[in-house]
Amino acid sequence: MGVLKGVKIVEMVGLGPGPFCGMLLADLGADVIAVERPAAGAGSPRPWELCSRGKRSIILDIKKPGAVETFLELIDGADALIEGMRPGVMERLGLGPDVCLARRPSLVYGRMTGWGQYGPLSQAAGHDANYVALSGALWLATQPGQRPDAPPGLLGDVAGGALYLAIGILAGILRARQDGQGQIVDAAMLDGAAHMLNFAISFLPDHYGGSFDKARPAALGMHWDRPYLCADGGWIVVQAVEPQFYAELIRRLGLDQDQRFVNDQRNPDAWASLGDELSALFKTKSRAEWTRLLEGTDTCFSPVLAPEEAAAHPHNIARDIYKTVDGVLQTAPAPRFSVTPSGELVSVPARGAHTKEVLAELQQNGTYGRSHRRIRKGT
Repeated sequence: MGVLKGVKIVEMVGLGPGPFCGMLLADLGADVIAVERPAAGAGSPRPWELCSRGKRSIILDIKKPGAVETFLELIDGADALIEGMRPGVMERLGLGPDVCLARRPSLVYGRMTGWGQYGPLSQAAGHDANYVALSGALWLATQPGQRPDAPPGLLGDVAGGALYLAIGILAGILRARQDGQGQIVDAAMLDGAAHMLNFAISFLPDHYGGSFDKARPAALGMHWDRPYLCADGGWIVVQAVEPQFYAELIRRLGLDQDQRFVNDQRNPDAWASLGDELSALFKTKSRAEWTRLLEGTDTCFSPVLAPEEAAAHPHNIARDIYKTVDGVLQTAPAPRFSVTPSGELVSVPARGAHTKEVLAELQQNGTYGRSHRRIRKGT
């Protein structure tokens, strides 16, 4: 069930964004076969491994005799492959793009790395923060003079990596269905994180005086575009950029008769002092009190919520964004489709839960060669 029903993806399970990409495609209805390594805990419940949800899991020891051939038989009917190894590893295993595309010319070979398939750093170890730092995105997301921190895993692994790989795979599948020609998708978290900066760059002339420095959070101390601390220790955010939304904000705060607030929205010399006054004002009430006053208005206001709080927010409840499956809080598939909605979330499959089923399908389809006898002994 879902908009990608009929699309088959083979995922060589690795770390981080590759499995997230596979989960996203499975959420949308693709048949994602996750090829997992032998490991302790096979067959045991793992409800917290959300990036495995919606997939079919098989265990395959790729170093055992016949395993490579079985893997290749899996891709015989596949639209795409996902792998997240360091550059050159799949080639050394005998599963590189030359081998796979020769066997399945229409295959979209999706490669997920941090630094990319080539370049001076391509063989170096790294994680989300490393790729985001080198791309320029971490600097741009950091308060001036503060320690550079970003939400863990979101800018690099998910946004710059998994989502770009998913777009690349789907675009490649569309192309292959036109002309039958597959190709390699080189999705690097570094590339994706850097590419997202185009959104910020587009605002430089009009909003930030052409300066990257001025585009950083609170670089200019704009009192209408920043978080504020409340009386109870909670935080809120206002981002009333447009004049009409700013006017609504100061009206609801009772400041619309103060000519400094009325006239100085675009006056950088006034931002620091007006920000100090708003800081003092917002500390006079709790986050809940400010939410009752400002939420749902055109003040561009939001409370800063932890995930558990977000799950209980009426708007998120109305949209059914958060779900609890097997005691684990998680979010529903996105985006949404009017004709082919995604299926309901179910339990995460145990590691290897579908090994016999998938191998039986290969045999039934006539693609399962002599290797299966060796694999059944070696898995």
